[in-house]
Amino acid sequence: MNVTEAVESRRSIRQFLDKPVDQKTLQKVLETATRSPSGGNTQPWNAIIVTGDELTRISDAVKAKVRTAPAGEGIEYDIYPKGLEGRYEDQRRGVGKAMFGSLDIARDDSAARVQQMMANWDSFGAPVQLFTYTRKYMGPPQWSDMGMWLQTVMLLLREEDLDSCPQEIWALYGTYMRELLDIDDDHIFFCGMAIGYRDPDAPINNFDVPRVPLAETVQFRGF
Repeated sequence: MNVTEAVESRRSIRQFLDKPVDQKTLQKVLETATRSPSGGNTQPWNAIIVTGDELTRISDAVKAKVRTAPAGEGIEYDIYPKGLEGRYEDQRRGVGKAMFGSLDIARDDSAARVQQMMANWDSFGAPVQLFTYTRKYMGPPQWSDMGMWLQTVMLLLREEDLDSCPQEIWALYGTYMRELLDIDDDHIFFCGMAIGYRDPDAPINNFDVPRVPLAETVQFRGF
């Protein structure tokens, strides 16, 4: 698989097969991903990879927390900026509409929508979670570096026929996640990422996710 094929085949998978992921494969991916760029070679990312009983423990604990604080608790950063508008908000709403539409869940079916959102805490059936965090004093450039590292990991997973779903939703319980993962107060929790093998037949893995035309986001000057 070349880079273009990896980019074009990568998407956020929300239904995985019940199939284990080999630790040696993950080790290989993460070793290669250390080549990701970072400003000044700071490499600000940290991660904890979880599976099996440990993942079940964390999932069960967060699901219990959701029942008492459904809107989140101990949130350490805004997942979306306040005042999100224009095409940015349109795109966010559009992908949500397409996702629920792929499952034939109506806009006013709040119970079904909640049930689907709860699938996040079971990693959509994926056997592995990658939880990412960094030092609290890191700024926007280092958060950008973390994003580049995660993107590199996701593309390398495709090379191994694996898939992923980055999940910032875990950050709704940021301080609790740090407690569950034994991460000290000098750090801030960023996100989770489900890892496994996609269910190729699941409608939720096949709906169209359009991208903005290049002319709307990029200018070429001096050519």
